[in-house]
Amino acid sequence: MTDGKPTGSMQELADLRKRYSGDILDRWRDFSRQVFKENVLSEHTKELIAVAVAHVTQCPDCIRIHTRKALKHGITPEELMEAIWVAAEMRSGAAIAHSSIALEEVLKHSSENG
Repeated sequence: MTDGKPTGSMQELADLRKRYSGDILDRWRDFSRQVFKENVLSEHTKELIAVAVAHVTQCPDCIRIHTRKALKHGITPEELMEAIWVAAEMRSGAAIAHSSIALEEVLKHSSENG
């Protein structure tokens, strides 16, 4: 990779991933298929969750793939955006919640330095 762009074609990279992963990649794909099968949650709901999580994990390929799948399952653009906003709130909320770690250090520093 140079400048964040792959130097090989997508197929070349997929072939290398398979070669260097052995059967782990196949097992992961089986796991993924099982997770996304309709069960208690519908495939519709699972894809909506996947779009939201993909935004939090900041995975561009995941965003593209799961957005396409979500649209095929009938999810509307409005539903997509609402899920993305929920994801954004959760990520920003976590940053605010983690401010308590910094504030604990402020308290320690204050008590140590009068």
